[in-house]
Order: sequence, then structure tokens, then C-alpha cells
Amino acid sequence: MDLIKLTETIIKKLVTDPESVSIKEFETEEENTIQIEVLISADDMGKVIGKNGKTINSIRTVVQAASSLEDNKRVRINVDSY
Repeated sequence: MDLIKLTETIIKKLVTDPESVSIKEFETEEENTIQIEVLISADDMGKVIGKNGKTINSIRTVVQAASSLEDNKRVRINVDSY
């Protein structure tokens, strides 16, 4: 399963401006770890992060579960605004 595509699909369903969403994968120094960076507009930050970070933590859980089905890599997702 493409973890970047999965993350992008979930995030785009949450935001007001899906065209502003940019998601990229970066290499990490840690073995078996994927770093996903999510860039969204500042207006959508609250929707993606959620109260006390519950929404982004739920997204992390879903993407991590998808990773364990195939690659079993650890997934890190960071959210920032433009």
C-alpha cells in the first residue's frame, strides 16, 4: 500500500482547500522508518491536528497500521503550514 497516497487521501478529505495539500516522503537515519511531511494552509491546521492532537494521532495510527500490513516500517507524520 502506498502510505503517501493514503495519507494524502485522508488529509484532503479533512481540509477546506485540498489543492493546497502537499505531502512528501523523506529519508531518515533510523532503520525501517518513513518520515512523511504534510504541508497545508494555516486555516486548515486545526482540522488536521484536532483538539489535543487527536485527529493527527488517529491518522498516524491508520497509516502505521497500513504499514504493518506490508512493510512493517515505523511511520512518522509531521504537519506544518505554508
